[in-house]
Amino acid sequence: MSSSRALAPTVLMLVALALAPAAASADTRRFVFEYTTRVGPVEAPGGLDVFVPLATSNAQQTVLDESISASILGSIGQEGAYGNRYWHGRLDAASDQPVDVTVRTVVERRVSRVAPPAQSRPLTNEERVAFASFLAPNRRVPVDHPILEPIRAEVRARAGSDDPAAVARAIYDWIVDNLEYKKVGTGWGNGDTYWACNERRGNCTDFHALFISLARSEGIPARFEIGFPVPESRSKGEIAGYHCWVQFYLPEVGWFPIDASEAFKHPEQRDFFYGAHPGDRIHMTTGRDLELQEDAQRAPLNYFVYPHVEVDGVPWRGPIENRFRFESAPSPG
Repeated sequence: MSSSRALAPTVLMLVALALAPAAASADTRRFVFEYTTRVGPVEAPGGLDVFVPLATSNAQQTVLDESISASILGSIGQEGAYGNRYWHGRLDAASDQPVDVTVRTVVERRVSRVAPPAQSRPLTNEERVAFASFLAPNRRVPVDHPILEPIRAEVRARAGSDDPAAVARAIYDWIVDNLEYKKVGTGWGNGDTYWACNERRGNCTDFHALFISLARSEGIPARFEIGFPVPESRSKGEIAGYHCWVQFYLPEVGWFPIDASEAFKHPEQRDFFYGAHPGDRIHMTTGRDLELQEDAQRAPLNYFVYPHVEVDGVPWRGPIENRFRFESAPSPG
């Protein structure tokens, strides 16, 4: 990649993915999601790296089209641990001009519904190896830590057995009953189990960090997913910020969706959000403690939903302007 501005015109990439679209139904919706960011200008010497997360096709969504327009040259990369995709722009020397990036994604999103099993069984040794990354601690998501023990005792009493299906539901109910969705002051929003245990409040990241800590401590694999809300009540509009949720694994049903923070905000839908993720979201990345480059010497990303910027390999804390928008797209047929 060149550092010359003369060689860094707006780059337009169109990826037409050869994926057969699913048939339209009441449980399927299509929309265009536009992710726009302006970085800087960066008043610092040294090389500049800009990373922007990209949506990935999975069981809940299909990326039908993707276009990326940027004021510097870049390419698409993939994070190694979870397969997260990103656009990476690079300048060998920081410029006195801002870096602009716009990603336009056409997504088909499906409602995810899974019926909870009447009972479940512990993982086999082979399953524990296969799901090791979803049983291990993260920096802000401890496993088998003393701070969790009082809550685990209450959860076990509520579950009434060691059955993983009963324990998972008891964890979910305990969190919905005992945490408050409250974004006041500082400290919330880091997906921090320690914060959630001590303060008993936070946003979706804190709710789901605690769920993951408790589930993994009970031998239940759980994974963190983050993206943006895409309201079904509107056909287009601005999106203020991110949303996150969780899936945990039970051998009888596979990955099981929950959204504990939405259940708190909508208590009449508590049972719905235990076993369902609606079509009102776009999934961007999975996991915590992410390393976007294999040779990275810096601390891993706590989570990845907003742009990540580095100067000479050091995270940059300067101005970044983000704007997120969506618009409904017609379904085929």
